Amino acid sequence: MIMQMTRVAVAGASGYAGGELLRLLVAHPRVEVGSLTASSSVGTTIGSHHPHLVPLGDRILDETTPETLSGHDVVFLALPHGASAELAAAMPVETLVIDCGADFRLTDDEAWAEFYGGQRAGVWPYGLPELPGQRDALSSARRVAVPGCYPTVSTLALAPAVVAGLIDPASITVVAVSGTSGAGKAAKANLMAAEIVGSASAYGVGTHRHTPEIEQNLASLTTSPVRVSFTPVLAPMSRGILATATAELAPGVSDDRVREIYEAAYEKERFVHLLPQGSWPTTKATLGSNSMHLQVTADQRAGRLVAVGAIDNLTKGTAGAAVQCMNLALGFDEHAGLTTIGLAP
Repeated sequence: MIMQMTRVAVAGASGYAGGELLRLLVAHPRVEVGSLTASSSVGTTIGSHHPHLVPLGDRILDETTPETLSGHDVVFLALPHGASAELAAAMPVETLVIDCGADFRLTDDEAWAEFYGGQRAGVWPYGLPELPGQRDALSSARRVAVPGCYPTVSTLALAPAVVAGLIDPASITVVAVSGTSGAGKAAKANLMAAEIVGSASAYGVGTHRHTPEIEQNLASLTTSPVRVSFTPVLAPMSRGILATATAELAPGVSDDRVREIYEAAYEKERFVHLLPQGSWPTTKATLGSNSMHLQVTADQRAGRLVAVGAIDNLTKGTAGAAVQCMNLALGFDEHAGLTTIGLAP
C-alpha cells in the first residue's frame, strides 16, 4: 500500500528555526517538503544558508505570501514575532498552521501589551504536549502556537512540583543559560565572535518576553498565585539551554518525595528524561534531539526545590516541538521524525 504523503511549507526557511525544521522534516516518514519561503533571501538557494541540508540544497527560496503557502496540508511559520498573524488569517481553515513565533501564545492582553507592545492577535492551542490536558487540545487542531524555548524547559522543570503542591509557586526563580542561536540569524554586534567567545552575559533581566509565558503555563496548573523571576544568560555556544529553577519548598517535603513526584510525572514521557540520582543535565547531551534532560533535588538547608533542565533550543525548544505538534494534530505517531538521541562527542 502506498502511504499518502503530507505536503508541508516552511515560511522563514533561511533562519535557524526554519533550517532546523527542514532538517527534521526531510527525514520524516510521512512528509513531503513543498514551498520554502523567506524575506530578504528570496531567490537564493537553501544550500547557501544551510549547507548541511544536502537533499534540499538547490531549492530556491520564494517570497513569503499567502499564495506561495497555499495548497499545502501544513504550513510552518518560522517568522519574527508579529509577522505571523496576517499570514495565518489568509490560510484556509483546513490547513494546519503551526506558528513558531509568539503571536498566539499569550492569553492576557495586558501581558502582551507590556512585553510585546500593541494588540494581541489571539490565542491558539499551546504546543507543549507534556502539559496536562494538552494532547487532547492538540489532537485534530488546525492552529498551534509552539512554546518559546525558555518556557519549554522552565515549565517542564517545574510543572510536577506545582501540580503536587511541593513548592510555593509565588517564589520561583529561573536562571537559564542559552546559546546564541536563540537570538536568531540577524547580524548583531553583541553576537559577534569577538564579543561572545570567552564571555557570558545576562540580558533582559526582569523584562524578558518569556516571563509571562512561563507564569501563564504554571498558573494553569494551580489555583495559587504564580510569580516568576526569570534571568536569561547568553553563553559562548551555538545552541542549547541549561535552566536552573528554584522555589521555596512546602513544609515537610523531602528529597524522596520530590523524586517520587517527578518519576510519576514523567515515567511515560519519551521526550522528558529524568536522570539517575547524582547525574546532572548537560546541554551537549541533548543537542539535535527532541529530549529534555532533567534532575531535581530538595535543598533542605535553603528550603528550596532545585530543578535543572537541559534542551536543544532549536529542537525541543522550537522545531522539534513543532513537528511533535504536527504529528499529534494529524494523528501520526507523536514521535515520528524525532529522536531522543543527542550528539557526542
